[in-house]
Order: sequence, then structure tokens, then C-alpha cells
Amino acid sequence: MLKLLLYICAGFFVLMGTAHFFGIKLPVLFVYFDTPFYGYQDRIIAFTLVTYASLFVAAAMHPQIRPFALVSIWSTVAGLAYVNVSPDLAEVLADDQGTLLYWLQTGAFAGLAAVLTVLVLKEKGTADA
Repeated sequence: MLKLLLYICAGFFVLMGTAHFFGIKLPVLFVYFDTPFYGYQDRIIAFTLVTYASLFVAAAMHPQIRPFALVSIWSTVAGLAYVNVSPDLAEVLADDQGTLLYWLQTGAFAGLAAVLTVLVLKEKGTADA
């Protein structure tokens, strides 16, 4: 189950990178889908998502890499939470525009991170037994 989920995550990051590269602003694939679009920034994000995908493939193949994938996904959750409350984001939002959808997406990443963490810990506990 864990290995499959890590491969699914890798595929998701490829899709997310593709969306950023081509400016396909869909919620979930583009967390801040309704904010101003700067193509050069989103292409940089697309390239960095290749590293995420690669890390998750490596984590699926090599259990010793899985803790690094957890650090990566939890760092993403922390980073998104920080952006959600930042004055920088507030500057680009319309007066009546809230951040609920961003928080829901951040929560989805947190849920994914939690599931991965539980599965990794469970696997480690099984290996130690």
C-alpha cells in the first residue's frame, strides 16, 4: 500500500508540474489557482516538482529514502500554511476573496502527509519486530 501511494504521489507531482508549466490553473494541481500568474515563476515551480516526483519514486523503490520524502511533504504543508497567512498573499487577493480553498488544499496535503507518516511508521515497526 505504501509503495503504491508513493508512486501515486510521484504521478501527482508530475501532473502538478505539467499544470504549472503550461499555466493550467486547476485547483489541487495549482494551489493558488485564482491569483496572478507569472509564467516564469510557474515554470520554476514545474522544474522543482520534477525533484519531488523523483524523490517519491526513489522512496517507493528504497525504504531508507522514505523519511526524506516525509520531510519534503511536511515542509510543503508548513510552507503552504505560511503562505496562506502571509501578507504577500493578502496583497494579491481581492477584497472579498478568502483563503478557504487554499486551506482545504493545504489540509489535503497534510492528510496525505499524515497517511504517509503512519504507513512509514507502521512499516518501520513491522521491520523492527
